Amino acid sequence: MSWLILILSGALEAVWAAALHRSKGFRKPVPTVVFLVSVIASMGGLAIAMQTIPTGTAYAVWVGVGVVLTATYAMVTKVEPATTARLLLLAGIGACVVGLKVVA
Repeated sequence: MSWLILILSGALEAVWAAALHRSKGFRKPVPTVVFLVSVIASMGGLAIAMQTIPTGTAYAVWVGVGVVLTATYAMVTKVEPATTARLLLLAGIGACVVGLKVVA
């Protein structure tokens, strides 16, 4: 269950990163509220997962999931280019997250 919470918390990291971008420096109220709710939920989930998953592993997985999903969202919405190198490097991060689950 801790791993599921950790993965969902990493996904919420992508939500709050996108909301932070869309808030335009906290000037837009709806994205600002989405940011606040998702950052609290994301950190809370990380804290819960860290009760049973080692700190370094939990943090690396949380960040890795967040990075991959945030970058994917940026590419899908055309904020960033989807280059071959970028896709391969993001796949490498994803493989490392899976690897941490296998060895943990």
